[in-house]
Amino acid sequence: MHDVTVVGGGPTGTMLAIELRLQGVDVVVLEKDLEPTQAVRALGLHARTIEILQQRGMADRVLALGQTYPLGAHFAGIAKDPPDLDTTHPYVLGIPQPVTERVLRERADELGVELRRGCELVGLVQDAHGVSAELADGRQIRARHLVGCDGGRSTVRRLAGIDFPGEAATNEWLRGEMEVSVPAEAVAAVVDEVRRTTRGFGVGPSSDGAYNVVVPAESVSARGAGPPTLEEVRERLRAVAGTDFGVHSPRWLSRFDDATRLAEHYRAGRVLLAGDAAHVHPPMGGQGLNLGVQDAFNLGWKLAGEISGWAPPGLLDTYESERRPVAADVLDNTRAQSELLRPEPGPQAVRRLLSELMDLEGVTRHLVEKVTATGIRYDVGTGHALLGRRLRNVRLTDGDLYAHLHAGRGLLLDRTGTLSVDGWAGRVDHLTDGSEELDVPAVLLRPDGHVVWVGEDVEDQGGLEERLRRWFGEPETRDRARSAPVGESS
Repeated sequence: MHDVTVVGGGPTGTMLAIELRLQGVDVVVLEKDLEPTQAVRALGLHARTIEILQQRGMADRVLALGQTYPLGAHFAGIAKDPPDLDTTHPYVLGIPQPVTERVLRERADELGVELRRGCELVGLVQDAHGVSAELADGRQIRARHLVGCDGGRSTVRRLAGIDFPGEAATNEWLRGEMEVSVPAEAVAAVVDEVRRTTRGFGVGPSSDGAYNVVVPAESVSARGAGPPTLEEVRERLRAVAGTDFGVHSPRWLSRFDDATRLAEHYRAGRVLLAGDAAHVHPPMGGQGLNLGVQDAFNLGWKLAGEISGWAPPGLLDTYESERRPVAADVLDNTRAQSELLRPEPGPQAVRRLLSELMDLEGVTRHLVEKVTATGIRYDVGTGHALLGRRLRNVRLTDGDLYAHLHAGRGLLLDRTGTLSVDGWAGRVDHLTDGSEELDVPAVLLRPDGHVVWVGEDVEDQGGLEERLRRWFGEPETRDRARSAPVGESS
């Protein structure tokens, strides 16, 4: 029996598998597609996702393969000068989803994650000890837990009996990567004219001479409809733009819509949901893939703690209590952006008002932090302003903070050298560093980089131990011998 079965080998499922393997968990990933998809459902990574990859030593890989673009303050297409964000990655990384998936897959392979392609889930049964997954070919795979990362039409969610309330799609778009037969200048001129009145439209350069094409569909297709044909794309281009640009030789074609739904729960017994299986929303702001990877980053270490036996009571439940509100907020901001793109006088009046408000730096910062996920604060208790927030990549005397988070463990960053993680050294590293960039004596970070204790009083060892118990369980030993911080001899 495996520890965890992950259903879905996209970015969310692969990131979750990486996090689990870092903790020594036996995980198998089931993917129904025989080959990696070439469809570009997402085009970029936001600041928090890049930080997450940096915390696990993967940022350099994606940065080498992508293109950085100025962040800008874009909300519903309203462009303003960007605020200064508390991050070392104040930009959008343009990188097609298949490339991001490839980087994650390579790291998963390095960690020994087992990926089984051509495995379609058709049934599941859970009991007090595990979950049995039934595949279309009749095989069964059993694990202690199962996580559905299988997209907006999640089979796992349906089989687990988790409701998915929200609004059905009212708009649909056709999308693809293909070649055009007219000069680039002519394409740009038509696109500029069409976008004056139709914002959900675009034809722009992609790679190797191809173009990304997005065009509104005539109507919302039936559930489960496959990708559009090239002729369907041509027809819609002619209807919307007056020309089909001579599109030909498609590399991939797909359709997407603006359905907005949020799972009633993220967990049903030993079955959990992450990514689009738990939430779907309009594509405004490019938040979908990022939200899923961030789900996996929050869930991985908590599920690993449950499996390993050290998780304190209720730790796994904090996955839903922390991540579901974040998804609800994304649904709200994408709903709002969708309304602001409507051509009617009412939405356009609100749009003009918001544009005025976005001239205020605080308003713009608030909206940008929503889209980039850098403003998230989890409820870990009251007190210091850092509590619940992710800590930026502060510079240390021996490098930077995120380099010390690659193993996916907790971290006590201690400027005083007087504190101890004795009893938790198997789960939490202790780093003494006198960097003045951190303006408090000490902080305790969870494996996802969020602050759960701030040591304003250097004598507060008792307060530290209470937080260690809350997030990392009971100590491994009652031996009070002081543990050696990272970089010190024992």
